[in-house]
Amino acid sequence: MNDLIRIPCVLMRGGTSKGPFFLASDLPSNPRQRDQILLSVMGSGHPLQIDGIGGGNPVTSKVAIVGPATVPGADVDYLFAQVRIDQQMVDTSPNCGNMLAAVGPFAIEAGLVKTTGPITRVRIHNVNTGKLIEAEVPTPEGRVAYLGDASIDGVPGHAAPIALTFMDAAGARTGSLFPTGQTREFIDGIDVTCIDCAMPMMILEAAAIGATGYETAAELNANYVLRERLENLRLQAGQRMGMGDVRAQVTPKPVLISKPKAGGDLNVRYFMPHECHPSLATTGAVGIATACISDNTVASALIGERKPPVVLILEHPSGRLEVKLDSRDGKTVAGILRTARRLFEGQVFAKPVAQMVCAA
Repeated sequence: MNDLIRIPCVLMRGGTSKGPFFLASDLPSNPRQRDQILLSVMGSGHPLQIDGIGGGNPVTSKVAIVGPATVPGADVDYLFAQVRIDQQMVDTSPNCGNMLAAVGPFAIEAGLVKTTGPITRVRIHNVNTGKLIEAEVPTPEGRVAYLGDASIDGVPGHAAPIALTFMDAAGARTGSLFPTGQTREFIDGIDVTCIDCAMPMMILEAAAIGATGYETAAELNANYVLRERLENLRLQAGQRMGMGDVRAQVTPKPVLISKPKAGGDLNVRYFMPHECHPSLATTGAVGIATACISDNTVASALIGERKPPVVLILEHPSGRLEVKLDSRDGKTVAGILRTARRLFEGQVFAKPVAQMVCAA
């Protein structure tokens, strides 16, 4: 017995991200109270998140909240929360496609979705963007399978494959694929493409800001001059995209691109937004690939004309990621293979909301 709040929790890896999964019914319905709980659980306000279960890195300071579907055509709702590490801030404006990979397995094991054979298709409504994503989860013998032969760069070993299909991801945040009304434009003399597909992003050639694009994530994170310049460009891009002052938001994400070096189609360095991703965000991959097949973008100018159906290979700091693009009913559909794993289940402890509000 103690004076903390006990909350049922499952820690899961989804793709190349990791974080706690909660049932929506186990958290406060009030967004401010919910966010205070998440800040306490993750230990935000310290670079190591020493007083919580966050991992001190943006890819391990993520939260998934899952509940019954509230829209037609979906099986479950999924709200993603990016919890800042060094600040007491929670951003629920973007989606996370890597965490998305674990939503289907979590929903099945939580009893929200029944298995339907060797493969169970889970239709996920992303509450952040209002978009639908289909996840095909291996369920032999009526239970979730995590073991398998699939592998993804950025995660050691092998696991069962989970196929994600993003259904018309365009305008996920702003309502428009190219929210500035242009496929490319200049910001402070830098040629950029501002695109909103699964994730709002600002894409530019690495060479345009003095990088090669082949640096490691650690090298880019140590380049404070480059990061400061990227942030200045990002803030201006956010204004142009109709997102207002984005200093307290994690979108739009800056993306540096360059020619491939390992047999892929494009080399990518994706920022989150202030640190370079150790691999590549799934939603980012969808948006970057869409930019590649769109006319007159910075990306399509670099790789040449590509049209669906097509598979694009994006190189990143940990390897590569394949995106399959096709058309369905006149809309672009993107497919990506991910894996997931259930790591622990039990209860996580949070400070009472009233105490946290007073401390803030």
